[in-house]
Amino acid sequence: MDYDIVISGGGIAGLTAAAAFGTQGFSVLCVDPTPPVTDREAAGADLRSTAFLQPARGFLERAGIWDRLANHAMPLQVMRIVDAGGTDPEPRVTREFDASEISDAPFGWNLPNWLLRRELSAHLADLGTVDFRPGMATTGLFTRTASARVSLSDGSRVITRLVVAADGRDSPMRRAADIGVTTTRFGQKALAFAVTHPVPHQNVSTEIHRTGGPFTFVPLPDIDGQPSSAIVWMEEAAKADALMQLDVPEFEEAMSARSCQLFGPLKLASRRGLWPIIAQVAHRLSGERVALVAEAAHVLPPIGAQGLNMSLADLDVLLDLAMAQRGTLGSVEMLDAYHAKRIADIRARVAGITLLNRASMVSDPLLRDARAAGLDALYALKPLRAKLMQVGLGTIGRQIPEPSR
Repeated sequence: MDYDIVISGGGIAGLTAAAAFGTQGFSVLCVDPTPPVTDREAAGADLRSTAFLQPARGFLERAGIWDRLANHAMPLQVMRIVDAGGTDPEPRVTREFDASEISDAPFGWNLPNWLLRRELSAHLADLGTVDFRPGMATTGLFTRTASARVSLSDGSRVITRLVVAADGRDSPMRRAADIGVTTTRFGQKALAFAVTHPVPHQNVSTEIHRTGGPFTFVPLPDIDGQPSSAIVWMEEAAKADALMQLDVPEFEEAMSARSCQLFGPLKLASRRGLWPIIAQVAHRLSGERVALVAEAAHVLPPIGAQGLNMSLADLDVLLDLAMAQRGTLGSVEMLDAYHAKRIADIRARVAGITLLNRASMVSDPLLRDARAAGLDALYALKPLRAKLMQVGLGTIGRQIPEPSR
């Protein structure tokens, strides 16, 4: 056997998986056709950011990588939701959800994706159990009862007990395992970029809801002494395409207006990225010798910081099963247990975020008024408010450790 585990995909989920399994003593090969871009200004840099919610920090500590990330992380103490669905882009209802109502820890910690790739790649270089080969892809899969044979883009083949497909929404390993997906398209795209603004964010994540989708601020460290945030701006596809074509001054004017000027005039502090918004769920999370994780298993609109946190929940369950069944790693029984433990939560969260996204997109004035009234009603009931925050974090029934710093 060449490796215990082959991980197809070297995005944030794949790199984290390699660190987690490698830290626990499994021999791991991780491949990705695109070397990670680890500089914010470099072509191809991922300009989005990731908010690691409370349970995710525990998994990152278990994977041995939280200490590398902690000094770069911005705590998210408050999540603010603003309904600006009136005639003009002005706040009509503003409600703040404070983590102190349910925990002594923040909701989570935010980091830029390009920085995560930099730190994760550096960490893997220090792990003797992990062979990370950027610039290489998985091209074929042949499985049998005892092992899997994975073909690589350099013409070589490796034998492994378990293939972890972390290779994205169009996963080659998922297709090779003949696992289908159900996809929902919204006719939306999302723009991602960083901004500076004169009004400090005070570690508050802000979602501004208006026709087309939310406009979300997520706190980042200061840039050149100015408060900074990562922005995800969801819009109807044609409008998003048009926004991408605007010159910088016109784009800054448009985004400042869309932000309701909550943080003052916004200045673009990075390149702009654009990607289509879909919801997608795999029909199964496993096949013979194959486990699907992250976007190979599920894709969500970027609302409520659910996407990567669901991915880490996948890895947490898979790692538990792998450690408990080292002698039968990748067996049918292990992978059936993985599917059973994760599929209900995944389907429920994808359905919930899909519903929230459709509510955010509405243009009819009566439906916009109903959305604002619903936000008011949910916030007014403290027990329900606390329960919703716990559901969003995935902490119901779980003991979350105190922050290490």
